[in-house]
Amino acid sequence: MFIIMVGLTFAAFGLLFGFAFGWLLHRGKVTDYNVIIDQFLLRDFTVLKVMLTAIIIGGIGVLALHQSGWANYHIKDANLLAVVLGASIFGVGMVIYGYCPGTGLAAIGTGSIHALVGALGMITGGILYALSFDWMQAHVLTVWRFGKVRLPDLTGIPDLVWFIGLTATAIAFFVFIERHAVPSHLRRSSR
Repeated sequence: MFIIMVGLTFAAFGLLFGFAFGWLLHRGKVTDYNVIIDQFLLRDFTVLKVMLTAIIIGGIGVLALHQSGWANYHIKDANLLAVVLGASIFGVGMVIYGYCPGTGLAAIGTGSIHALVGALGMITGGILYALSFDWMQAHVLTVWRFGKVRLPDLTGIPDLVWFIGLTATAIAFFVFIERHAVPSHLRRSSR
């Protein structure tokens, strides 16, 4: 009975955090197809701002959990060919779909039918990858394989210094964008 209660508690927390995540994506306007397309057209940097902020806050949160002993890193192998191919497919898919997987699911929650169709494409892609995994493991995952490495381990620079550098770079980028980007009222009229 205890295991069932713990499982239900975790499921409830997962559902709660999933709704919170979707609500934050919606509030950040990254569930809007036009905002994401405008990011690729370099007319609106909302997506980049949201993603950089999430990476920094999430990374610092994981670092704090790790250093407090509440969590351990589970480092995946650095298979660079797989990363290059996966990033390329992801990028092309995001441009065609107009969403990343998270924003696509959040857009479905707002009633977007085209986001739902794209999600079916993501599921199909996942199934095709699973069916071809043995071939991928033999021919792709072994190319440019560097094992379980992290930048702090390779460089000797501590995790916190990496996050401070990333944060400073993001803030500088945000300031640059705010000073030099096309004002939003001009962006909308140029469509």
